[in-house]
Amino acid sequence: MEKKFVTAVINFFIRAIVGMTLIFFINQFVIPDDSSINVGLNAISFLTSGSLGIPGVCLLYGIVCYKIL
Repeated sequence: MEKKFVTAVINFFIRAIVGMTLIFFINQFVIPDDSSINVGLNAISFLTSGSLGIPGVCLLYGIVCYKIL
């Protein structure tokens, strides 16, 4: 039981770190500087990318794009 919990926590943090790194690189190198489509690096982004992974990062960018419309 404890091994499953530790595995889940480690998996969460790996997904969160990969997601936050992906957000950072998208904001720095893919999106132009004068654009307003940047996703912030904060606790909500960390929790979303940690729980959902890369689809969570896509969800965050989708929400920002929807907000611009």
